[in-house]
Amino acid sequence: MNTPYLPRLIRHRVLEALADTPVVCLLGPRQVGKSTLAQRLEPERAYISLDDVNLLQAAQQDATGFIESLPKRVIIDEVQRAPKLLLAIKSVVDRERKAGRFLLTGSANLLLLPQVQDSLAGRMEVIYLHPLTEQEKRLSTTTLLNTLINNELAPQVVSDAVPLAPTADVLCQGGYPEPNRRAPHRARQWYRQYTNAIVQRDVEDIAAIQDKDSLLVLMELLASRTASLLNISNLSKELSLDRATVSKYLGILERLFLVHQLPAWHRNQAKRLIKSPKVHLVDTGLSAALARLEPSQWLTDTERFGALLESHVVEQLIAQAGWVDPDLRFYHYRDKDQTEVDLVIERGRDTWGVEVKRAASIQPQKDAAGLAKLAEQVGKGFRGGMLIYTGRHCLKLPVPGCFAVPIGMLWGEQPGQPISSADVWNRLAAEQGNIDTP
Repeated sequence: MNTPYLPRLIRHRVLEALADTPVVCLLGPRQVGKSTLAQRLEPERAYISLDDVNLLQAAQQDATGFIESLPKRVIIDEVQRAPKLLLAIKSVVDRERKAGRFLLTGSANLLLLPQVQDSLAGRMEVIYLHPLTEQEKRLSTTTLLNTLINNELAPQVVSDAVPLAPTADVLCQGGYPEPNRRAPHRARQWYRQYTNAIVQRDVEDIAAIQDKDSLLVLMELLASRTASLLNISNLSKELSLDRATVSKYLGILERLFLVHQLPAWHRNQAKRLIKSPKVHLVDTGLSAALARLEPSQWLTDTERFGALLESHVVEQLIAQAGWVDPDLRFYHYRDKDQTEVDLVIERGRDTWGVEVKRAASIQPQKDAAGLAKLAEQVGKGFRGGMLIYTGRHCLKLPVPGCFAVPIGMLWGEQPGQPISSADVWNRLAAEQGNIDTP
């Protein structure tokens, strides 16, 4: 059986960067498809992987000699394993500045690694590759974030005979390519093994720590509390570790792209706003596996699934920004009265709000209260927003420019027109040749 390849929507951004920038670095978690994307962009490029022990040793022992010996256009995979290469790359680029000379990939944030001696400022463009979005998994070209910021949302009511979206299954499946090819129970096992492997192996590339078991426990705690306000003191008590150690461990998980801190939105005059960040795991499949959540618990474990859904929406929209508008900035809103908006999107002074609700029905006045409060705080820069829920219809809300939006639209579907997995596999078969369906 040929392995199907789902095209990545950020592909055009990488190609644009390679056309005018000497060094392009594709960063993201392990196993999200960075190497595959890099090799498919330009199959003729030489490919060097620092997961190869011999190549890694050569790169670490003589970074300059290693870089000087490479072909003119090359992919260097997992470059964070030999951070000194960046200084050698700078020397080569400064001597002969050609666009697209190096295409790097990394599973840790190079810009935050203490061993990195040069950021390659002005010579390198960094592009982040997230786990597969649901839009990519459905081969859709309709991006909800684009629809929102272009003010193209409109009411759409569909038949109640249309089945509800399989939200619980989508959340527990996640976006890593490999577990998407497996049965659900095998996918959960993959996610747990993946986390263990990252902590046991990749942490050594970016930090020296003695207690890897506590790092794993922290990861599980964060998985069970995704979409919650960060409280270092509580985590410190539960782990029996000091605050500084917990902060250090959290930083490690962020540098490995497993955890994401969403900062609080505030402006100087808004003194009643909460300023603590929220913590999200970057993939809900990973989060569900570590928190031991399964689709069958959708109706009984509503609070945890509500948090998981919030993380899903946040991370999907942040991923979509990669190919829609990389200049968008993301926050959450919460005030002292506990009024909140799960995601605030800014571009300059233009601001949009996004609320998330697990239910399949809405109470417009009540459910739009957070968006109304945000609109009041922002003033004339407020451009609209969405309440993403698990129902069928796209409905206007009693806040200017705001709509209740079915979760399927986040995945690239139109109301009443779900995209089935069979449709996806048939399209892949047509585009890539004779591929067996799973």
